Amino acid sequence: MTHSDQRAYFFKIDTTIKRIRSFMQKGLIEAGLDLTVDQWVVIDHIKPNAGISQNDLANAIAKDAPTITRILDLLVTKGFVKRQMGENDRRKFRLFLTPEGEILHTKAFGVIAEIRKKSWGDLSDKDYEDLVRIMDAIYANVEG
Repeated sequence: MTHSDQRAYFFKIDTTIKRIRSFMQKGLIEAGLDLTVDQWVVIDHIKPNAGISQNDLANAIAKDAPTITRILDLLVTKGFVKRQMGENDRRKFRLFLTPEGEILHTKAFGVIAEIRKKSWGDLSDKDYEDLVRIMDAIYANVEG
């Protein structure tokens, strides 16, 4: 076992993710947005994928079915997302942002962009490319 095999990289990734989520949630709250980080991820994924199925959304954002159902139920209740029965399969719902959801996305996008900018700090585009490459490699190593 080499030294790099003994590194607790998972702990570093996990603690960084938790810190980022906390920072993002604080920013959303300070902006007066009635939105959690998980709800933001769902809205931000529905926006460019209008009509996506609930299953495809769950797979795309790596959430299990009960979790995605709970998040969507809240977003529907808040009036930001609507479910529409599929034309070919009435058991599947297609998801869309409501006009209120579109407005919320626009507001939240600006807040999230500022949070990402501050989080990234002075890191370069090369740093980002390296991070993505490394994370993709780790993901592939543990996939399936």
